[in-house]
Amino acid sequence: MTALTAPARTPGFVGSVAEINEVRAREPQRIARLLAERRRRADVFGPDGRLMVVACDHPARGALAAAGRPTAMNDRHDLLERLATALARPGVDGLLATADIAEDLLLLGALEDKLVFSSLNRGGLQGASFELDDRQTGYDVRGTVEAGFEGAKMLTRIDLDDPGTVATLEQCGRAVTELARAQRIALVEPFLSRRVGGAVVNDLSADAVIRSVHIAQGLGASSAYTWLKLPVVEEMERVMDATTLPTLLLGGDPAGDPDATYARWQAALALPSVRGLVLGRTMLYPADDDVARAVDTAVAMVR
Repeated sequence: MTALTAPARTPGFVGSVAEINEVRAREPQRIARLLAERRRRADVFGPDGRLMVVACDHPARGALAAAGRPTAMNDRHDLLERLATALARPGVDGLLATADIAEDLLLLGALEDKLVFSSLNRGGLQGASFELDDRQTGYDVRGTVEAGFEGAKMLTRIDLDDPGTVATLEQCGRAVTELARAQRIALVEPFLSRRVGGAVVNDLSADAVIRSVHIAQGLGASSAYTWLKLPVVEEMERVMDATTLPTLLLGGDPAGDPDATYARWQAALALPSVRGLVLGRTMLYPADDDVARAVDTAVAMVR
């Protein structure tokens, strides 16, 4: 990846990933100042009513694999360079991330004029016995509002055989209520899940996704600011008939023929209520390692 150059127009940005450690050690208050001074978009949507969001919150759950590489996301410097490249591409609207990643990118000047969605619940560590008890160990609603972000995302995995699910539902419901009161978007990502051989597996059948949608959109004391983040599955038309909520599509890692996967995404993007894509590892770690081209392909589908 190429070296980064932060925008020179705003004092306080660092010039490279290598400088971030020095700021964090000697001047951590700079982060709050840059958040307060960050240029924000006037509207969530542009004229086309579509969104293209780059996601990176998997590392906080200990999930570091991408594109078949178990340790792909180990190197934070490399990850930040990939993220900065993605955010700089035309047509990319914003970021979904945990505080550590969002603040590193803030210092690099990569969040100017971008939407930002915080990631709330990262406590369900990948492979843990408590994975379905996905507590809010990332941002909270107050932190999201104080940072000036547009909303917050919460993973909502529902396993009817796991008592930990009810704690996740309770916390997510409370977060939806608090975000609505603060007039911030609550981006809920629901799945019906179960354990198979000890591992948590999401049920991606249309009926399972539909059931998860109905559970998710009933969370909280108001749904005025609730959006959904849903996987692209077979019979996506039936899935979208289950909701009136604005929806962003979770791409996931393409399996099999990438062109067929992209065709499914594009077909889903044409459905009512679908507003755009949220993609992470798919774009950040493409098979040919050309992040810019992968992002441009996704943007072309959205717009």
